[in-house]
Amino acid sequence: MPTFITEINDLATRNLDDDTIRVFVGTDRSQMLAVNVLEYSIKRHTDAKVEVFGMLDLPVPAPVDPRNGQRTGFSFSRFTIPALNGYKGKAIYMDADMIVMKDIKGLWNIPFDGAKIIVQQEVKHTEVTTAKEGAPAARKKQCAVMLIDCAACDWKIEDIVRGMDERKYDYDQLMSEFCILEEKEVKYGVPFEWNSLEHWDANTCLLHYTDVYTQPWTYSGHPLGYVWFNEVNRMITEGRLAMSQIKKEVDMGYFRPSLIADLNYLNKIPGFARKFWYSYHKANDKRLGYVAHKDVYEAKRLRTKAIKEYEAKLAAEKAA
Repeated sequence: MPTFITEINDLATRNLDDDTIRVFVGTDRSQMLAVNVLEYSIKRHTDAKVEVFGMLDLPVPAPVDPRNGQRTGFSFSRFTIPALNGYKGKAIYMDADMIVMKDIKGLWNIPFDGAKIIVQQEVKHTEVTTAKEGAPAARKKQCAVMLIDCAACDWKIEDIVRGMDERKYDYDQLMSEFCILEEKEVKYGVPFEWNSLEHWDANTCLLHYTDVYTQPWTYSGHPLGYVWFNEVNRMITEGRLAMSQIKKEVDMGYFRPSLIADLNYLNKIPGFARKFWYSYHKANDKRLGYVAHKDVYEAKRLRTKAIKEYEAKLAAEKAA
């Protein structure tokens, strides 16, 4: 059976330019157009040479224990980046549900200070952001934005998954505790402003629409949706994106039908009238049969079912 490296070697065999900022984006099919918006926002704010790669449907093995399975279709993709980068240089990992509003060199130039990865330093503004609709009860530091020293990380995704199969660690220990690294190899040095969770102000460098339920392309009424809409409309004006591409995503069920109206007219709707605008479009999206993140929630349902069946099997084996 081909390994990850033999199947995905087009990036690794490239000649790496030390001056190029390489950004690898975790995504599923429903967010591929969001990757394009992220890429545009990065390049609009820098004079650096940047390459952005959407990591879609990578051949990542599934753990034997479904409780250790990926929470998204790309949870483990970040661990493939050193291989994709030829185990050379450094790279940035980002999720697709982001836009960048400052020069990415500010992130790229954070020193490693002997560490192998750099992840989020702290979380701010939780009192406000957890009060919005669709928000979790609490916010935690994330690895949704990471700097990776690819030359120092000899990760092989098959070995990482095998570690879970051999019960050396579980999903939470891998994703939250970075247990495949020593403590000194992890630097908590990405400022909140470079992974600003549902918060926007003059200091924000990267806005992360981290609450899946209210992402602007799937939900009418996100209080910061206009930031993403402005970026998309700028792309359309410059000919970098066509409205027909957005309509295609709508037709495929990835984006909400009301998104077209928001892009065209929201900036003309006075503030006092917007709650009525949002209410109408939420109801109309539902009437049209739109279900946000349908594939994602179906995958979650199947994963939950697999876990129940697996745990029932373990209980039966223990009782035998």
